[in-house]
Amino acid sequence: MSLKVVTVVGARPQFIKAAAVSRAIRNDAGVQVREVIVHTGQHFDDNMSQVFFDELEIPAPDYSLAVSGGGHGEMTGRMLEGVERVLMSERPDWVLVYGDTNSTLAGALAAVKLHIPVAHVEAGLRSFNRRMPEEINRIVADRISTLLFCPTKTAVRHLQSEGITEGVHQCGDVMFDVSLFYRERARDRSCVLRSLGVEGRRFALATCHRAENADDPARLSAIVSALHDISLEMPVVLPLHPRTKGRISEFGLSDRLANVRLVEPQPFLDMIALEQAAAVILTDSGGVQKEAFFFGVPCVTLRDETEWVETVEAGVNVLAGADRSRIVSATQRYASAPPLWPASAPYGRGNAAQQIINTVCRR
Repeated sequence: MSLKVVTVVGARPQFIKAAAVSRAIRNDAGVQVREVIVHTGQHFDDNMSQVFFDELEIPAPDYSLAVSGGGHGEMTGRMLEGVERVLMSERPDWVLVYGDTNSTLAGALAAVKLHIPVAHVEAGLRSFNRRMPEEINRIVADRISTLLFCPTKTAVRHLQSEGITEGVHQCGDVMFDVSLFYRERARDRSCVLRSLGVEGRRFALATCHRAENADDPARLSAIVSALHDISLEMPVVLPLHPRTKGRISEFGLSDRLANVRLVEPQPFLDMIALEQAAAVILTDSGGVQKEAFFFGVPCVTLRDETEWVETVEAGVNVLAGADRSRIVSATQRYASAPPLWPASAPYGRGNAAQQIINTVCRR
């Protein structure tokens, strides 16, 4: 039996997740699947897009829709129109969507309206904060998907509480697959630690990009001030997302980052190298929270909630929100006395991608 699958991606976290599944498709001689990749263009900058295709060895997109910018409705509508055209032309057996971006929502909606079954990778995550666009996207995608691939038991329970039980599979986290595959390669190939002058030194790695932080002057000011305080004690490396960079300038916060090492968004292998070497990671990214967990690095989350509750329950991740004093104290505590790491494996054993492909092929 041969299947055609259309994969819809558009943002950095999706490229990473799709890399694991695409590799499983290519490397499994027993699987007859043709994958058609659609890149919506949500992340269009080379540092946020093309470099990930290159380093993760993802096949070049078959379709590039070049949809970026604008409000959520405008962006999603243009993506929906473009994905629908592709699906009507390709007539796939399945549409595969990842995570919780506007690309996820557009891919799922376009497919279900054409009566094409949807497989949602990273289903069942909930922050219970409906002010987050991502929360709306993931809830809708889960409601209209035929197969729901959950990374954790918690995600399965969330779906059960919403009455979703059909087609639900706990498969582990595809990002864990990717981290296992690339961690040694990052150490061997990346020169980023040397180029930033932090090789062999204790340093903090920070990222900040979510709208709830970047677009709120009070929250962004508190986070930037906390990074300033931490930078007085140890180096802080901050790969600066374009959105956040613009807001820092707009809100007049640039002077507070004078002692912070600002760099462009990092290629995948360099980012993985930085994460593994950091003494502590500060982030509002769900993906970076998990990568910190995978690499045994304590994390301070710059949000008031997280979808990855397992890391908090294990005592290796602290929800500090945008509270300056909480961010600084949590970072100091983790840097001076790293926590013991749990022996459990809440995100699977590193074979999630193969389980996903096997399940899709059986349907």
